[in-house]
Amino acid sequence: MQLLFELSLGIGLSAASGFRVFVPFLLMSIASRAGFVHLGGHFAWIGSEAALITFAVATIVEVLAYYVPWLDHLLDSLTTPAAVVAGVLLTASVVTSADPLWRWTLAIVAGGGAAAAVQATTVGGRGASLLFTGGLGNPLVSTIELVGSVLLSAASILLPLAGAVLVLILLLVIASRVRKRRLRSRLRTAEGG
Repeated sequence: MQLLFELSLGIGLSAASGFRVFVPFLLMSIASRAGFVHLGGHFAWIGSEAALITFAVATIVEVLAYYVPWLDHLLDSLTTPAAVVAGVLLTASVVTSADPLWRWTLAIVAGGGAAAAVQATTVGGRGASLLFTGGLGNPLVSTIELVGSVLLSAASILLPLAGAVLVLILLLVIASRVRKRRLRSRLRTAEGG
């Protein structure tokens, strides 16, 4: 049961890193210092004062940068691999009851996968915003992503199973949209061919 809670926490934080890379680290650092989250031995540094300050500064810079019209698209290209790495580290840091092989396997597959799925969706949403609004809608997209990262991180820390349910719902919505997009593409191809 402990592993289920740890994995739920890790996957929730990892998915949140797909919205914003540093928000989950900041909230996890705060939660660790407050005693809500137990970090694995090699990851205890995440709860240090230096890490807390670093994550706070990085979060502020990341959040503000996403409101700069041309910089948000550049950040998407940089944060895609960073979100996957963050997802792996976030999950590995909280899965403490599994042996290292399982911890890292779960971290790579579940944590990295959740972060990648959410990040891909945010990149697509920002691209759609650029296409349909000429970029004028990007601040709204950025705000939604920030709120999503904060809420998902907080839910995962306070109620890990609820956070995992939110991630599952989010992934199902993503899968549904991808499936609909593929179906529309096939229909257009069939009609044109």
